Amino acid sequence: MRISLSERRGLFLIGAIQFVNVLDFMMVLPLGPDFARALGIPTSRLGLVGGSYTAAAALSGILGALVLDRFDRRKALGVSLGGLVIGTAAGAFATSLPSMLGARVLAGAFGGPTAALSLAVVSDVVPPERRGRAMGAVMSAFALASVLGVPAGLELARVGGWRLPFFAVAALGAAIAAIAMALLPPLRHHLEAPRSATSSAAAFLLRPAVALALIGTAALMTAQFAIVPNIAAYWQFNLAYPRDRLGLLFILGGAASFASMRLAGLLGDRIGAAVTTAGGTAIYAAVVLAAFVFPSSAPPALALFVGFMVASSIRMVPFQALSSRVPEPGERARFLSAQSAVQHLGAATGSFLGSSMLRELPGGSLGGMDRVAWLAVTLAATVPALLWLVELRLERGAAGGGRAPRVDSGGLALNGSRREMLKP
Repeated sequence: MRISLSERRGLFLIGAIQFVNVLDFMMVLPLGPDFARALGIPTSRLGLVGGSYTAAAALSGILGALVLDRFDRRKALGVSLGGLVIGTAAGAFATSLPSMLGARVLAGAFGGPTAALSLAVVSDVVPPERRGRAMGAVMSAFALASVLGVPAGLELARVGGWRLPFFAVAALGAAIAAIAMALLPPLRHHLEAPRSATSSAAAFLLRPAVALALIGTAALMTAQFAIVPNIAAYWQFNLAYPRDRLGLLFILGGAASFASMRLAGLLGDRIGAAVTTAGGTAIYAAVVLAAFVFPSSAPPALALFVGFMVASSIRMVPFQALSSRVPEPGERARFLSAQSAVQHLGAATGSFLGSSMLRELPGGSLGGMDRVAWLAVTLAATVPALLWLVELRLERGAAGGGRAPRVDSGGLALNGSRREMLKP
């Protein structure tokens, strides 16, 4: 079954929103040395800049889980995008570490809900049988931000100074927000859907499928971010990869990730999320062990990096597609906001654990990466089993009819006009 033209337009708009949201986060750390010199910020304090965004996104995710499902998705998305644009632009006006931290807190506070609402819209619009493909298309924004956005931001900083990338991303975000608000119809169907009898936040989070999905999210993100912050240093100092070719790693890795996300979405729709994630996890374990635990005397650094990016994509897309089926339509933004908070907390936990297990050796190489790798592989191995349990819960719930009717089982379509969404 092919995605309709109107649905494609909606997915393109959501993908563009995700691109701006991801780029806002990804471009800051590579620009860190530039604005640190200009603002007199010690490089040892640059971690606070990324951490402030993550912490704010986690807190806003918790708040969003309580309130976002009460509003029209389109209006809520417009507010969150507006706040993200303002927060991004504020970074360009920073004059010190505190003002930069304030700008990044503001961006993170709105960036978290923007991501949750974007995925909620996709879940509302696309029926489950092809939602994996749709999630793969939208989440390709992560790969595009790596391949196109980050290099472009670094080049803008080289040509026009470190403030220019902040202005450019804010302007792009404002333009996409205006287009999205003009073209997206009101998204209120979730407000009309029957709500579960157990609608309190505590009861919702303790629902078995919800709890399993959130535990899987924590395991996946903790495993990933135990490794990710240390990749550039490890590749350069441990695997002897040239510093002037680090950009090539991200370009090729991002391009491969872009293709694999779409393939993973298609496979997830056809053979199931748990099976697809298990295959991605097997590749992930093989690459991580080859790179960090049993590296050869002449490791194929470029191939290993591309393999790491591909395996990460294959695991992430079907996981997110299956997770979107866990909440009822009227609970999607609540669930995705809670998931966003868990993602950011898992990323912070993984970064802290990885850092605590490492030591710097003479010459700048990292000691202890083998232990970090075993931790990541062990956590990653739990995710397919958790997804399998989620799938079983959803199948039993659908067969037993014990829950409210699943409105998303038939899917919704975006009307080309500014009217309400209609059933196809």
